[in-house]
Amino acid sequence: MLLEGLVTSLSLSGELNLAPMGPIVDEAFTQLVLRPFQTSTTYRNLKQRPCGVFHITDDVLLIARAALDRLGSIPETLPAQRIDGRVLADCCRWYEFEVVTCDDSSERTRLEAKVVHVGHVRDFIGFHRARHAVLEATILATRLHLIPEADVRSQLKALASPVDKTAGPREREAFALVCDYVDEWYRTARTSPG
Repeated sequence: MLLEGLVTSLSLSGELNLAPMGPIVDEAFTQLVLRPFQTSTTYRNLKQRPCGVFHITDDVLLIARAALDRLGSIPETLPAQRIDGRVLADCCRWYEFEVVTCDDSSERTRLEAKVVHVGHVRDFIGFHRARHAVLEATILATRLHLIPEADVRSQLKALASPVDKTAGPREREAFALVCDYVDEWYRTARTSPG
């Protein structure tokens, strides 16, 4: 199963990176298969330091900000327990992992990792239609270069309905962030030469 969340990783110099990622996980959550693009900071960090932390969170605003490069600053973190890494202070669960195999034969590297420690900060709030809509809108916004604008606009319009009906303030802010990002991306694409 593929599970959306956030990965923290460290560079050799100790700089923290936070990135959204949807690893494939086994039912027992003992291993993860991460598939970062070779151009990503997460890929570089995990090649240099083959360990990191995968976080389960219900904070879709944080996921949207991380996915769209709108973080501003990294949220508060704490030291990991078993690896040289950082844990988000406000997450639901976290999974410290060590990379055991790396396949660089395609653009998206396949990193197989074993979970070496699991932690819990707070309970997952539960299923929430607006959060799912924001998550889908965020993923859509990372693929603007692949999908025709009319399709993107149509999907965003459909995703707005559960946000309008069920969102709290953070979900509304996250959805607005995604919509603003999409508008800006297309505006820039139309005015850029080539």
